[in-house]
Amino acid sequence: MIETRLLQPETTMEEGSSKPSNSLWDKIRNLKHITMEGYKRKPISHWILLALSIVAMLVAFPASSLLTRVYYSNGGASKWIISWVAVAGWPLTALILFPSYFFLDSSPTPLTFKLLVSYIVLGFLSAADNLMYAYAYAYLPASTAALLASSSLVFSALCGYFIVHNKLNASMVNAIVIITAAMAMIALDSDSDRYDYVTDQQYTMGFIWDILGSALHGLIFALSELVFVKLMGRRSFHVVLEQQVMVSFFAFVFTTIGVILNNDFEGMASEARSFKGGKSSYILVLVWGAITFQLGVLGGTAVLYLASTVMAGVLNAIRVPITAIAAVILLHDPMSGFKILSLLITFWGFTSYIYGNSSASSEDSPS
Repeated sequence: MIETRLLQPETTMEEGSSKPSNSLWDKIRNLKHITMEGYKRKPISHWILLALSIVAMLVAFPASSLLTRVYYSNGGASKWIISWVAVAGWPLTALILFPSYFFLDSSPTPLTFKLLVSYIVLGFLSAADNLMYAYAYAYLPASTAALLASSSLVFSALCGYFIVHNKLNASMVNAIVIITAAMAMIALDSDSDRYDYVTDQQYTMGFIWDILGSALHGLIFALSELVFVKLMGRRSFHVVLEQQVMVSFFAFVFTTIGVILNNDFEGMASEARSFKGGKSSYILVLVWGAITFQLGVLGGTAVLYLASTVMAGVLNAIRVPITAIAAVILLHDPMSGFKILSLLITFWGFTSYIYGNSSASSEDSPS
């Protein structure tokens, strides 16, 4: 390399050394130009709504997870009640959907038999998924449950590949391996964060239910995408809301049936009396749990429509450490060295997946 440089004329050296600098500055200028053009093409209302949606995802979802753990820590015991709370706020989404028909000058998607069946199936799967997560949070610290739930990205990628035929590249496969390793790390360190009142068998079951819930979540995500592409077709905000409202409604119906059959509505009165902080605290935890979960869902739906799946993936990656750190600070969850390492590895896995997803999107987009 040294001999080659000495043989080249001085002007060539200067030109060669300046090229990387010019290329770098060109890329910066192009990025700045694209960003400004994108900003100018959208009204200020778009960016305000996107900012509110991001806040909803990063605040409401972690708050919902913490409130679930507070319910169990303060004397709550019903898994069906927490599952019911997760979908009881579905009218909030409906309240936003119906005005959108007038403001967006749109009409409801025709409800065919296939579409109705898909809503019922997805609603049933969502109800089962919420119940699995309820069992997980009953026996696991919120930080551990949140880290384990991040494995849903792995199952979403795999189910998307086999069901919707989404692409998988090297970065995505790398993310799957990394996140799987992070989950194994938590399993190896299971004794460090188990509550005293939770038995080894219950902790193991909580771990298993969390992973199964994540797997089912990934399946639901892939099936929802399939329904959206095959049966709904139109890419608009009200169509996304329609699917969310209908699936949440049927999940609410199935969960309500489960609560009634388990006689948990009758047990709420005795739970409220023995709840730490009294009846008012019990009601507040359940009400805010329903509101925050639904706000998180709305925020995620809006981000998917207003920005991209990559942006939603970035926010999901950020949401995991926010939930874990908030649980350590507010709920005094134990945080061992293995769990910290697992958190960092999980974040690395999310980053790898987001990079792979953005690369795949760039390849598919026309030049």
